[in-house]
Amino acid sequence: MRKEWEQAHTVTEELVEGPPSRRANATLVACPIGNHLWCIGGEFFSEDGRAYFYNDVFRYTPDKDEWRKFVSPTCPGPRSAHAVVASPAAGGKLFLFGGEFSSLHQNTFHHYRDFWCFDITTHSWDRIDTKIRPSARSGHRMAIWKHFIVLFGGFYDPGITTRYLNDLWLFDTQEYKWKQVEFKETETKPSPRSGFSFLPCADGIILHGGYCKEFAKGKRPVGVMLDDTWLLKVALPSATDAAPASPTTMKGTAISSVKPGSKSQGTSSSSAASGSHTSHGQLAIKWERRKRPSDAYAPTLRSGCTMTLWAAKATGILFGGVTDEDTNEETLESVFWNDLYGYQLSGKGKWSSMSLKKPKEKGAKLKGVKKKQKGKDAKWKAQNSDAEEEEGGGDDDIRSPSIVTELTTDDVHTSDPMLTIPLPRYNAMLAVLRNTLYIYGGIYERGSREYTLDDFHSLQLDKMERYLCLKASDVIIPDGEVESSSDDYDGDDDDDDDDDDDMDDESEGGGDSGTDRDVGESGNFGVVQREPMLVGNREGMSRTALQEAPPDGPAPLIEMESNPSKDELRSQATAFMGVAKDTTRSVEDVQSTPLPGETLAMFYARSREHWTQKAHGNSDNKGKQLRRDGFALAQERFDAYKPILMEVEKILQEAGLDEEEMRRGAAGGPPSAGASGSSRNRR
Repeated sequence: MRKEWEQAHTVTEELVEGPPSRRANATLVACPIGNHLWCIGGEFFSEDGRAYFYNDVFRYTPDKDEWRKFVSPTCPGPRSAHAVVASPAAGGKLFLFGGEFSSLHQNTFHHYRDFWCFDITTHSWDRIDTKIRPSARSGHRMAIWKHFIVLFGGFYDPGITTRYLNDLWLFDTQEYKWKQVEFKETETKPSPRSGFSFLPCADGIILHGGYCKEFAKGKRPVGVMLDDTWLLKVALPSATDAAPASPTTMKGTAISSVKPGSKSQGTSSSSAASGSHTSHGQLAIKWERRKRPSDAYAPTLRSGCTMTLWAAKATGILFGGVTDEDTNEETLESVFWNDLYGYQLSGKGKWSSMSLKKPKEKGAKLKGVKKKQKGKDAKWKAQNSDAEEEEGGGDDDIRSPSIVTELTTDDVHTSDPMLTIPLPRYNAMLAVLRNTLYIYGGIYERGSREYTLDDFHSLQLDKMERYLCLKASDVIIPDGEVESSSDDYDGDDDDDDDDDDDMDDESEGGGDSGTDRDVGESGNFGVVQREPMLVGNREGMSRTALQEAPPDGPAPLIEMESNPSKDELRSQATAFMGVAKDTTRSVEDVQSTPLPGETLAMFYARSREHWTQKAHGNSDNKGKQLRRDGFALAQERFDAYKPILMEVEKILQEAGLDEEEMRRGAAGGPPSAGASGSSRNRR
C-alpha cells in the first residue's frame, strides 16, 4: 500500500523555457508562503475548431525569471473556468473546485464538482471527498477568510439551457467540511452570476460585477453585464457567545456549529463541525449591498475583468475587460479595454484610475539643455556682434553652434510609458506579488476570429512608471485588426473629435500604415463590430457520428457493437455524450433515445406517446395492452443503450457528479432546437 501511494504521488519537476502555452480561463494565484506565482489548467480553441484543455501546474519565480512545471499521476482532470484559492496554513495549500471540460472535437462536455488540495511543499495533489459539497459548476469564485474558504455563484450548462447560480458555501480548512449558507427570502443577496470579482477584506468578502444571461421564452438569450458591489459581512463569535451543541439548520444569517466528533451528518443545509474559533458560538453572515452615488467615479460597465487582490494596500486591481452592446441578432459591438483601476476594499469602497506616470526626467533634462543652449546663444551673439556690424551682416546670417544631444525624437517615443501598455483584452489572468502586478494572456476578438494571447507583463503598482514585458506575444494580429483610442475616452468632446478624425484619416489611407496601433500607443480600448458567436461552444457540432435514419424509424446514434472491449465502450460512451446533445436531430430521434442519467421510468414518461404510436402500427391491440406493448419497445431500446449509459455515468462520476446531479440533468429532457449555451468565454 505504501509503494502504491508513493507511485501515485510521485511528482516530476521540469524547468521550462517560458510561460505556459496559449490558454484562457486558467488560474494565476500568488503563493501564500513564498515569492512565486502558480498557474493551473486552462483551455485553448484552435482555428480548426479543436478544444484543448489542460491540467498542468506551473510555478513562476520572479527573482529568477524562471518557470517550472510539476506533473503528478494523482491530479485533477483537464479543465478551465475552475476556481483556486491559496492558504498559508500547514506549509501552504492551494484549493481547487469545479470547472469544465470539453473533448478535442467538442462532442463531449461536462462540469466538475470535485475538490482538490495541492500541497505547495511536496507539490502533490490530494482529492477531498465529502458527502456534502457544492454542485457542479464553472465560472464561480472562491476567496479565503480566516480559515474558511467561501464559494459563490457560477453557472451550470447540461446542454439544455444555462443556469446561473447564487448559492453560498463555506469550507472549514480545519475540519475539512462543506456547509451551505441559506438566507431568508426577505433578505437581500446578489443575483445569480458568473465571472465576478470576489476578494477578502477585514469585514468579510467583497463581490463586484459579473456576467449572466437573461432567458425569455421565445426569444434568444441576451448577455447582461453587472456592475453592482456587495459586502458579505462575516463576524466570528465572541468568547461569551454560547450556542447549542446540537446541529441546527443554517437558515438566516447565522451558522450554528456542531461539537467536534458529532456523528450527525445532516443534510446539505445542515451545519458541519467548525473550527476552534466557532466551536462554541455562531458565525454571523449577511449580504450588504454597497451603494455608489450616481456621480461617483467608476470604470465603464464591462465583463471579463475579474479583480485580483493587492493585499499590501487592501485594494482590488482590475485590468481590461470587454463591453458588449448586443443591439440585434446580427450585430454585436464590442469594446475591448486595457485600462487599469483600483478599488479600495475598506470603508464604503472607492474606485480610482491607475494611470502610468508621465516621464519627467528626460523632459526636465531637455528643458535644462534648452536653457543652457539659450544662454550660450546669447553669449555667442554678444561676442560676435561687433564683428558682424563691421562686416555689415544681418541678423539672418547669425547661426549659433548647434549642440548635439542624445534626446532625439526617436528616443522620446521609445521612452513613452504608454507604449508599454499591454493589448486590450478580456479574461486576462492577474496576480499581485508584494507590490508587483502580473498579467498573463487573455482573449481578444475581431470579427468572427478569436485571439488567445500568450504575452506576460509586470507592473510595479507602488511606482506606476511602466509595464515590463516579460514575454512578448507570439500571436500575430494583422495590421488594423486592433483599433485603439485615446486615454481621454471619458474626456471632453474636443479630444473625442480629434480621435474620430484620426480614425477617419486611417480608414481613408491618410494615416501611417506602419504604426502599430495594436500596442495601445496611447489607448486603453479597441472597438470592433462582429457577428454574435459562441466561441468554443459545443452547440452546432458536426453530426458525423449520426447515421442516416431509415424509413421505418431512427437508427441508433452510434454503432452498437456486441461485446465491446473496455476501450471501445469508453469510446462509444464519449461519442454518445456529445451526439445526444445535438439540437439538429429529428424529433423522433430525440424521443427514441435515452439520455445520460435517465432511468427507464424517466425515459418512458418522456417518450410514452412515441412508443404507443410505434406499438399501434405493429398490432391491433388497444388500451392497457397497447401501453404495455409500447413500454416493451421502450425497454428494449433502453436495454440496448444500457451498457453505454452506465459507462457515461462512470465518466460523469469521475468528473465529480453524483447520481442526483445526473438525474437532475436528465430531468430537463433533451436540448430543444435553437437552444444555445452561454458564451463560455465571458467567465
